[in-house]
Amino acid sequence: MNTTEIRQQINKYLDGLNSERLQMVAEFLAYLEDKESEAATQELLDIPDFIESFEKGKEDIAQGRVKNWRTVRSDV
Repeated sequence: MNTTEIRQQINKYLDGLNSERLQMVAEFLAYLEDKESEAATQELLDIPDFIESFEKGKEDIAQGRVKNWRTVRSDV
């Protein structure tokens, strides 16, 4: 089943729910989204020296030590 079909099936089910059940679904979806976000964050944190590199990058931006992306990647 592709994404469009899944979304259509979900919408069909949602149409049959009362407001209380819709609220439960909304809360569950928010929970799933939060868990997905946490997993992505943890994936970044698992990269060795990521936090230090990220902080250095923020400092470089603040100090204007940046390059135009067109000079770095001419194929995009």
